[in-house]
Amino acid sequence: MNPHPRARRPIAIILALIGLVLALPPFVRYAFNGNAGNAREYPWLDRALSPDVRADLVLKRMTLDEKISLLHGTGWHGLVAMNLELLHSNGGVGYVVGIPRLRIPGIQMTNASYGVTRSRRNGRCSTALPDDLALAATWDKDAAYQYGALVGRELRAQGYNMSLGGGVNLAREPRDGRTFEYFGEDPILAGTMAGRMVAGTQAQHVICTMKHFAMNDRESDRHTLNVNIDRRSMRESDLLAFETGLRDSQAGAVMCAYNGVNGEPACQNKYLLTHVLRKDWKFPGFVLSDWGATHSTVRASAAGLDHEEPSSVFYGEAMKRAVLAGRVSTAELDEHVRRILRSEFASGVVDDPPRQAPIDVRRDLNIAQHLAEESIVLLRNENAQLPLDADKLHTIAVIGAHADVAMISGGGSGQVDPPAGTTLNFEDGVGQVWFPTSPLKAIRAGAPHARVEYDPGTDPAGAAALARTADVAIVFVDQWESEGMDLATLSLPGNQDALVEQVAAANPHTIVVLETGSPALMPWANKVSGILEAWYAGSRGATAIANVLFGAVNPCAKLAITFPLRDADTPQPAIMRPPPSRRENGAFAHLAALFGKDGTESPPVQLYYNEGLLVGYKWYEAKRKAVLFPFGFGLTYTTFHYSGLRVKVSGGVSVSFTVKNTGSRAGAEIAEIYASLPRRAGEPPRRLTGWQKVQLKPGESKQVSLKIQTQYLSIFDADKDEWTLVPGEYAFLVGGSSENLPLRQRVRVGKYSEQPDGGEIGLLSNR
Repeated sequence: MNPHPRARRPIAIILALIGLVLALPPFVRYAFNGNAGNAREYPWLDRALSPDVRADLVLKRMTLDEKISLLHGTGWHGLVAMNLELLHSNGGVGYVVGIPRLRIPGIQMTNASYGVTRSRRNGRCSTALPDDLALAATWDKDAAYQYGALVGRELRAQGYNMSLGGGVNLAREPRDGRTFEYFGEDPILAGTMAGRMVAGTQAQHVICTMKHFAMNDRESDRHTLNVNIDRRSMRESDLLAFETGLRDSQAGAVMCAYNGVNGEPACQNKYLLTHVLRKDWKFPGFVLSDWGATHSTVRASAAGLDHEEPSSVFYGEAMKRAVLAGRVSTAELDEHVRRILRSEFASGVVDDPPRQAPIDVRRDLNIAQHLAEESIVLLRNENAQLPLDADKLHTIAVIGAHADVAMISGGGSGQVDPPAGTTLNFEDGVGQVWFPTSPLKAIRAGAPHARVEYDPGTDPAGAAALARTADVAIVFVDQWESEGMDLATLSLPGNQDALVEQVAAANPHTIVVLETGSPALMPWANKVSGILEAWYAGSRGATAIANVLFGAVNPCAKLAITFPLRDADTPQPAIMRPPPSRRENGAFAHLAALFGKDGTESPPVQLYYNEGLLVGYKWYEAKRKAVLFPFGFGLTYTTFHYSGLRVKVSGGVSVSFTVKNTGSRAGAEIAEIYASLPRRAGEPPRRLTGWQKVQLKPGESKQVSLKIQTQYLSIFDADKDEWTLVPGEYAFLVGGSSENLPLRQRVRVGKYSEQPDGGEIGLLSNR
């Protein structure tokens, strides 16, 4: 006899609830266990303990198999055959299974360089921020923290607890396809900005990564490339950026690179992973490989690699066999595991796991717009063409780069998904993604009484004809970049240079807006009245551009990378690109480049960084090469005056000076401080040592005072394996760019000694 329907209903509800709980990830299911917070059974859940103590307590309870399970990923969701370990993956690019019986959650990883990637797999959308090179152009540490915090919040809202953002490789090669994911050419600026961004992400209880360690400054042949560079140059350039970023951020992880460095792959390079990262920098977090960048088990383990991604070729069963055979010691294995556990505790992912929830779309879009406004660099403004006076304009021509409907973004693993329904692949077969932020609509909103017409720019003559009838012509040009490829040239692709030339010839009031992730060559620069570098401006880029064009926002950004006059002026006049058969064309195509048909590794491609210390502006100054726009350059709608430089040398170097707004508009000046070292130091002509962003009302003056870190005045002595301050005469230069430094003072630095409290080196002037 069947029960009455009402009697069956409670049973059905109970069964449904049981099914729901069983369907939850293991860590969440265990949260229902009444013993989940039992401090006696799980003492590592005591938040009052340090991350190191908590990691040690867990480690003592782990089996060998559990330890091994933390040392590798489980495949790439959606790109390899599914397995049971992947059942609880969030659909990101990496998943590490947790240890439910010990209340240790799995690690859900995804890329997040300028926003959370792969969001469509979760039925979500993510905010696309301006790219990282754009963020560097703000020179604003608070903006970098805000940027990282937004990324961290959106990661958590989509169920992720680890970000693979934090790229800090220097732009030694400006044609690198990932230049837009990095923070420019200066190690102090790049490291500081990346560090604050990572700190902002980790503050949201998300493990964040700094990558790609190290010398991963180009994409061509990146899997078989071996970079040759002397240790001093490496420590004072790319490694100084990492050191600065890690010190400022306390990042939980470092991702080692595909390429080799001085004959050894980065992911089994003992000098990088043990000597520098662990011994010199005291990095407490873990090192994970880039995807497919692990080369061995025993050798990589001894060198300091803790974790293999995306799967378990070397750090799964092979690692277990190596441990059982004694080829990897238990102590070495435990150290790998301890570092991973420590980062989980230190970041808060154990105590405060992510919970999927809606994002605050309006708030995040407003932040993205503000950051875009702060990152747009005004490069040219002849005869005060900008800002445009909407009340005086009758006709505006908007031309080129799909500006009627969208703006371009950077591609590769950092690609943020656009909102559903957005047009993809405007350029056939290339995979470009454009965000539905329309410059045409934003310009019409900014000049509601003017007639604003659009021309696609595919026919330069037709575009010029439209421009001839307008009060002002605004030409949008673009250059797409992506991971897995490099630019053959910094010249704009297609017929865009000819387009600008003809439009400028037709209308002297021509403004060019660049959507690029790298410097661009501009043979027409002196023929146009205005130039804005908008970078890859993100979800609200169009509104930000219009606000700058019409003066609602006074631009204040400055270049974090030099714009050369020609490709031939760069340290490597022509980039070495692999043949088509070795270029990446798929998710794991890079493994085919690394391994030949017989499974053996391909011979390395040798790259020599003979420019050594001369990265970016240091190269152009040392070689006396004129540039299009120098490092640190950017205009505003007001003017500034510098005065009163004073350099104090006592217990360190302190620099003070005054900046005055001599114009009629409120604005911000990024005041830059450079130093020239004594000749015997053998350094480039000058190096950035500090900066401060100063907000000033019209006529207002402010004194800027900064203490310069002693390391930023030192050289790395490779023979002694330490940083050394060279006694002699130092020149301090202050101004608005690397080539506009009106203030200068020389000081003589004599003896130096280590402070007894372990603080900075104290400087003593001979005068």
